[in-house]
Amino acid sequence: MKIAITSTGNSLDSMLDKRFGRCSYFAILDTETKDVEFIANPNKEIDEGAGPASVQLIASAQAETIVSAEFGYKIKSLLNELKIQMIIAKDPELSVRDIVKQLNQ
Repeated sequence: MKIAITSTGNSLDSMLDKRFGRCSYFAILDTETKDVEFIANPNKEIDEGAGPASVQLIASAQAETIVSAEFGYKIKSLLNELKIQMIIAKDPELSVRDIVKQLNQ
């Protein structure tokens, strides 16, 4: 399974980005291989529709789950339609490495 994590940078030491649609990067964790790939979010600077465009990016990466600190209202219904699970991070001050560790347990 693939899990997308919103990230402020492109390394495991980057922090969780609190914004879903306008995050800087998505860290894509493959739970089977334990590999993590970073994808720059081209939608972070667009004027409108960053959330839905980011959902499409995540769907094209075949992620089944997204971890972020917050999701917009429009995004929740779109993710439900695509059967992509949302996980809201209770501690938004975690690094991507910390989240990956928790998800691999």
